[in-house]
Amino acid sequence: MSNEQHAQEIAMLRAEVEMLMSERQALLRATGAAAVFVANLDSESLPEDTYAVADILAHALNDLSEDTLRDALELVQPTIESARAEQKQQ
Repeated sequence: MSNEQHAQEIAMLRAEVEMLMSERQALLRATGAAAVFVANLDSESLPEDTYAVADILAHALNDLSEDTLRDALELVQPTIESARAEQKQQ
């Protein structure tokens, strides 16, 4: 394998890792938001036709590792605090 091919493969792998890390951040944001949403949800007020989906979401969140859930919550916490502060000002 030539040095040029090796450099191209490294560049491709680097780009792939960057794409995966970006996707992970997006998934963590969605997960964190979903976790906060579920935690603050009043299950008594849910329409019955949403029970199955809410159950799927709750199980999916519960299946996550503690570290992943912590990362997700830490990622969205500043946004949530900012939104709550904004809401109080209105």
